[in-house]
Amino acid sequence: LVKDRMGIEALNDMQCQALNAWKTGGGDLVLYSPTGTGKTLAFALCLLQALKPPMQQLQAVALSPSRELVMQTAEILRQLADGYKVTPCYGGHAVADEKASLAVTPDIVVATPGRLLDHHKRGHINLRGARLLVLDEMDKSLELGFEDEMRQLLKQMPHLNRRILASATVLDVVPDYVRLHNPFTLNVLEGTEQPAERITVWQVLADNKDKLDTLHRLLLSLRGGKTIVFANYRESVERIHQWLVKNRIDAGIYHGAMEQQERECAVALLNNGSVNVLVSTDLASRGLDIDTVEHIVHYHLPVSEQAYIHRNGRTARVDANGEAYVITAPNEPLPEWISVDDTMELNPAREMPQAPMATLYFQAGKKEKLSRGDIMGFIANNGGIPAGDIGRIDVRDHYALAAVPRHSAQGVLKRLQAAKIKGKKVRISIISVSAFR
Repeated sequence: LVKDRMGIEALNDMQCQALNAWKTGGGDLVLYSPTGTGKTLAFALCLLQALKPPMQQLQAVALSPSRELVMQTAEILRQLADGYKVTPCYGGHAVADEKASLAVTPDIVVATPGRLLDHHKRGHINLRGARLLVLDEMDKSLELGFEDEMRQLLKQMPHLNRRILASATVLDVVPDYVRLHNPFTLNVLEGTEQPAERITVWQVLADNKDKLDTLHRLLLSLRGGKTIVFANYRESVERIHQWLVKNRIDAGIYHGAMEQQERECAVALLNNGSVNVLVSTDLASRGLDIDTVEHIVHYHLPVSEQAYIHRNGRTARVDANGEAYVITAPNEPLPEWISVDDTMELNPAREMPQAPMATLYFQAGKKEKLSRGDIMGFIANNGGIPAGDIGRIDVRDHYALAAVPRHSAQGVLKRLQAAKIKGKKVRISIISVSAFR
């Protein structure tokens, strides 16, 4: 199932242990595992084992602390739970769309606590029938102050018979309102190589207080590879992004003042190879589903050790290695919790390699009955490129993205604009990095 629908050859040890404990234990599961080890897939597979056939009744609720985690979890469940209705609910998503989806009761709801509580209070959903509960990133949920919302929500689910609690750090106390029953705790935090042990940390010395030129030379020295540049302020992120684009570096941008769709597109462009670099605040340090980030750049020193750990946690995921670069201005001391392996001598190339892909934007999505298969077939049949050249395809509620080779993107676009998809004309364009913000 996992291989056919997700292209994953085999489950890792943690996922196998979690699934076995869930199948054989009969009680609740508490899963402690490092970030990036596949907890979402682990609890999704456990849920599948406990679901009854689709019945247009709410069976399971999964609560996550961020909209990005909600989208990631919902996407994995949709791939695996064939025939089951999965409805995501989160801030920044159209309430009207969610209300319409909830009108036909889903089998599984994946939501942020605040948004789900809002739907409950408005009478859009009845939670009493839920039998299964997932609390994902429980440590982050408590840290962000979702305790009151979760307490209220769990009061509305009196018939829960199994629960999964997942966290990247061990909780001192599991809140009493979770009502764990006969829990089996699987802790793979201890005795496993932590991501920090697979990260090489370099100090990069800037010539002056303004680090833009040093960042530019660093990126040219890295010569490509998926990179996230972290800064502490939205204004700084905007300024860095503008500088990089002006200097012909394909870069995306991500921060909390952006619209939800803009943020989704920024992550998609990094994932599909349309940009090499994402410039972000610490908002991107947790919860985003970004594949194989090779380089983390700390343009500003993180505000805390925890922020430093979470930033670096975007690389060296699962069994991969990664590199982090800490840029320091003259006389800027390193905090004691940052330990560097060496100082990097910059050797910049003349220019940054262009990102290999470009992204087509379709002004229609799931709500307009477009699927990945529809878009794949449309491009392959009308775009003038082989199906094997088509990259990642992301389909959202009212838009879709498809990656195609950069060198042929304009020709593909021209041919597609003259064609119809499922008998309809859909507006299609290429996302321009320079016009992204």
